[in-house]
Amino acid sequence: MVDYLLSFGWITSESVKRAFLEVDRKYFIPKNFQSDAYSDNAYPIGSGQTISAPSVIAHMLEKLYLNGGMNVLEIGTGSGYNTALISSIVGKKGKVVTVERIKELSSLAENNIKNSGLDAGNIELAVGDGTEGYFESSPYDRVIVTGGIPYIKKEMPLVKQMKEDGILVAPVGERFYQNINVFFKKDGRIVKTLPVLFVPIIGKYGFSEK
Repeated sequence: MVDYLLSFGWITSESVKRAFLEVDRKYFIPKNFQSDAYSDNAYPIGSGQTISAPSVIAHMLEKLYLNGGMNVLEIGTGSGYNTALISSIVGKKGKVVTVERIKELSSLAENNIKNSGLDAGNIELAVGDGTEGYFESSPYDRVIVTGGIPYIKKEMPLVKQMKEDGILVAPVGERFYQNINVFFKKDGRIVKTLPVLFVPIIGKYGFSEK
């Protein structure tokens, strides 16, 4: 899988490569999809949510420009795979706060991370409306949203809780069709990089339940 992601340019940095080698995706895939754990596809994980294709995950992580020691906020814990990858990159001196709306998925992610054997001492899991951010551990160097949101605005808690030189990466657009947006808080610049289809993030600053 890693060789594939490297050969097609999805992985371009050594830190993201190391994370993908360290975190085994099979621990985050439902049992009925285990034989396809290393294919470049998304799979359902329950509660109407999915684990994204490795190529899309790698792309978003590369656009975050992560370094060791960073404080990162993730919205949409899902299976915990992306959480584990970020944890690996930022290391013991860094921190990952991940917020999941669905309690059962947060518990699933916690178990998946534990079963993977990853040293998860730098991960904090929370349940709630991720679009409100997580003020308690702010400010954040980076914010990543792993579901579709309708917009990025400076008034959003996710932006307010970032450091002034922070970067936010999120799929932005319609309910079931978005583009990956890379938002640079310092100058308000947004770069669109990749058309994607993510499940919507439900919340005050996301999409409505219906």
